[in-house]
Amino acid sequence: MKSPLVKFLSALVATTALLAGCGLVSSSGTFHDARLPDGERPLDGAKLVVTSKSFTEGILLGKITATYLAAAGAHVTDLTGAPGSASSRQAQLNGDADVLWEYTGTGWVNYHNETETISDPKQLWQRVHGIEKRDHDLEWLPPANFNDTYAFGASTPNAGRLQVKSLSDVAALPVPDRTFCVDDEFFSRSDGFIPMLHKYGIPYNDPNGVPAGNVTRMDAGVVYTATAKGAPCNFGMIYTTDGRVKNLNLVVLDDDKKFFLPYSGTAVVRGVVLDRYPQLRTLLGTISEHLTDELMQDLNGRVDIDGEDPADVAYDWLKSEKLIE
Repeated sequence: MKSPLVKFLSALVATTALLAGCGLVSSSGTFHDARLPDGERPLDGAKLVVTSKSFTEGILLGKITATYLAAAGAHVTDLTGAPGSASSRQAQLNGDADVLWEYTGTGWVNYHNETETISDPKQLWQRVHGIEKRDHDLEWLPPANFNDTYAFGASTPNAGRLQVKSLSDVAALPVPDRTFCVDDEFFSRSDGFIPMLHKYGIPYNDPNGVPAGNVTRMDAGVVYTATAKGAPCNFGMIYTTDGRVKNLNLVVLDDDKKFFLPYSGTAVVRGVVLDRYPQLRTLLGTISEHLTDELMQDLNGRVDIDGEDPADVAYDWLKSEKLIE
């Protein structure tokens, strides 16, 4: 009988083959060799499995982590780029993966089905941390200073022309100027578009709010270019750390009524592994303290826009910060 890890790896290989047939190649299993600047090896002899989700930011965080922990002396098995959120999460729950970057909002809503909106990032992390430690012996380390959450953006010319900096400013605009581009998933979410409009006092399909004709539903990737062009919408749903925000010079509008849940990036480690290698707290904390929204936009953009390999971007960034050599 195959072990859970062998089954997981087999599924990962099969999915990689399917992706390759579509012109996409998984970045799983590759990262650059390096060492810490002082030559020390605080994880010498440690065996660790690093996994990640399959979207760009998840893979980047996984590659950064795998490279840095290996530089610290660990023997790292790289399972970054696991297809879908569920497989990387399940690998960690099964004990087949040790380190995974997660998001507090994901833990709260997707993993524990909570509906309360907690706008304070620290408080949300504390709540998720407590549940995950109690239920799964997973340690959610203190989050990094980046928040990959939903937001609305506008082109720089439109933001200036309409004089908007926040969603409350949007709510104060004349009805014809309240035009939005959103994807189907965000439109339908219980914490998505329609509840957000209600929070800001401009209800959907209301002639004095946001008429249905003011909303264009489209693929999430197209929203960015449509927003940058200002047609067919003045405002588009974006993710705050997406590389296209900076590349297209979009203005991120302030969610001044704190509708959107924080999605703070957090390194998650199995409790038994952290007990065995307490050095991980300091090492992963070092990575976390360097990460910001603007940095993640830059790193994501290097992959999604410039076409660089995530392993190369991770290595170059760690070197530029003098975290490795």
